[in-house]
Amino acid sequence: MLATYFTVKQTGIEEIVIQKSRFIGHVARVETEEAAQQFIQEIKKKHAAATHNCSAYMIGEHDHIQKANDDGEPSGTAGVPILEVLKKKNLKDTVVVVTRYFGGIKLGAGGLIRAYGNATTEALRGSGIVERQLMQGMSVTVDYTLLGKLENVLRQSNYILETINYMDKVEFIVFVKTGEEDSFQDWMIDLTSDQAKITKSEKKYMEKDVPS
Repeated sequence: MLATYFTVKQTGIEEIVIQKSRFIGHVARVETEEAAQQFIQEIKKKHAAATHNCSAYMIGEHDHIQKANDDGEPSGTAGVPILEVLKKKNLKDTVVVVTRYFGGIKLGAGGLIRAYGNATTEALRGSGIVERQLMQGMSVTVDYTLLGKLENVLRQSNYILETINYMDKVEFIVFVKTGEEDSFQDWMIDLTSDQAKITKSEKKYMEKDVPS
C-alpha cells in the first residue's frame, strides 16, 4: 500500500464555453476499471445528444491502468489531453468525461487540446483534490482520571483523534503516520506515567484537502 497519494475528493461537474461549444467536465473517484467504464457509460447515456463524450482514467497504485478515448474527435486531441492533466496532478483512481456540445465553430487540433485540458482542470477544481495518507490506528486505554488531560493534548497534537470510547476505562482511537508508532507510544507512556495500555489497531487511509 502506498504511504500517500492524491485523488479527487468527490464527484464533480463543471462547464466552460469556448467558441460557442459547451464543454462539460464530469469527475469521479473509482477504484476499478469496471467502475470507470460504468461512470463513462452513465455520462454517455445522460448526454446521448452531445457531439462527443471524451474520457480518460488512471487507476491503481502504480497507474497500471491508463486509458484515453477521443470519442470521434481527431486522434489525440481529447482523451490524451484529459489524461495528461490527471498525470500532471499525480491523480490516482480518477475518471474524467468531458462532454462537448458543438457550437458551430471549429477549434482546430490545438484549440481542442486546450479546450479539453481546460475543461478537465476546471472539473477537478470543482470536485476538489485530497491527499490520502496511510496511517496506523493506535488504541490507548487509560483510567478516567486521565481523560481530560489526554483528550486535550491529543486534540492539540498533529495526531488524529478519531474516537473516544467510554467503557470501564476510556479508550482513545488515534491515527498516526506510519513509521511514527514508536515515538507516539513513547509519548503516551511519558504523558501517562506508564499507566496506559497501548495497542495497534487497523491501518487506513485518512484524507486532507489539497489547496487548488
